[in-house]
Amino acid sequence: MSGRSTADGRADRSPALTDAAAGARTTAPILLGVVPFGLVAGVTAVEAGMSPVQAVAMSVVVFAGASQLAAIELVGDTAPVAVIVATALVINLRFVMYSASIAPYLRRLGAPARWVSAYVLTDQAYAVSLAEFRETAPGERSRLWYYLGSALSLWVTWQVATAVGAVAGAAVPAGLSLEFAVPLTFLALLVPAVEDRHTAAVAAVSGVVGVGAAVLPFDLGIVTAGAVGVAVGVALDLRTGAFPVTGDGEPMGDGGRERETDDAAGERGGERR
Repeated sequence: MSGRSTADGRADRSPALTDAAAGARTTAPILLGVVPFGLVAGVTAVEAGMSPVQAVAMSVVVFAGASQLAAIELVGDTAPVAVIVATALVINLRFVMYSASIAPYLRRLGAPARWVSAYVLTDQAYAVSLAEFRETAPGERSRLWYYLGSALSLWVTWQVATAVGAVAGAAVPAGLSLEFAVPLTFLALLVPAVEDRHTAAVAAVSGVVGVGAAVLPFDLGIVTAGAVGVAVGVALDLRTGAFPVTGDGEPMGDGGRERETDDAAGERGGERR
């Protein structure tokens, strides 16, 4: 847990579970879209010839929605292992960008915490946590436990939904069109992130590039759109002085360096635990 400073400067220590619960609460609405997504993954795995145990085991080990579905489809098509692995890696390249973006906020974590954080990283946990980190000071809450509260709630929901889909997939009516929940989940992440003209421009450019690059093989359109969106965002932030940022994610151009010094002590306390 991390310390929170009161008006008279005293440290108000909040239990780690409080911060984890805050992350889970913020993520709760998104879980409504994750459940059908997981059901689809379970159903698809069984239809591809996997046993329910294999489907759940894959879900636990891989834990990656889009690439997991792509890999399952390739398994069903008896594609070579090299093709399956390469496809999953390409689709998951976006997590390299996510990791680079969120790393400054978690840089004081020890190696075990970083490995766990990397394993449970998802689109949803990234979006929820990054928004929180940008709005709160380092000592206001434990960034590690807030992130884990969000990420682990997603992990548990995904595993349970996948297991249900694998075991009871045949009983799910085809007319429910559960696949439609996948794009809706990502739209729920996108809309709140568009806060100003800069983020709107990044979203628009990424969307146009993503549609145009959809013809690329191995889902490279996703990576291409993400890379172009990042480049546009960095270019716009450079013009306004909001980039680069300090180790705590504060812009160097608006007093972030001074805030980093003031807040460093409060962040160090619980983030290493």
